[in-house]
Amino acid sequence: MSVTPAREVREVREVQVTLDCADPARLAAFWAEVLGYVVQPPPPGFDSWDAALDAFGVPAQARNDRSAVLDPDGRGPRVFFQRVPEASAPVRGKNRVHLDVRAAPGLTGDERMTALEAEAERLVALGATVLARHDPAPPLDAGHLVLTDPEGNVFCLD
Repeated sequence: MSVTPAREVREVREVQVTLDCADPARLAAFWAEVLGYVVQPPPPGFDSWDAALDAFGVPAQARNDRSAVLDPDGRGPRVFFQRVPEASAPVRGKNRVHLDVRAAPGLTGDERMTALEAEAERLVALGATVLARHDPAPPLDAGHLVLTDPEGNVFCLD
């Protein structure tokens, strides 16, 4: 692996997070609520995705093959959902990559955990499942909750 010398300027790249799933529209709606994002609107010139997909010749059975959500302020990454035929494999041990949703920045102790529990309650109503609670263990662990989205993807409320 080569390292770019400090004097060389590199272009910053955008990051997109992609989730394989069975129901892109459902998962996009869930994650839009979790993140405060919006489902990506149809391309310019179309008043709906159905109109755009009709114009592009996309058959009805392929209409839910993909979806995306966007940060309305343009700061966060686009999150893309793509239908895959295989079911998610059961997690054996800890996921090596997962999303942390910063739901209680700046809060500590009981106030932090109360805020995380309240957000978890809201997300459970949308289809999430709470897997574990990790109470604060100072000085390094402020406490967090482990959840899954409606399709079993693990994420943390941090």
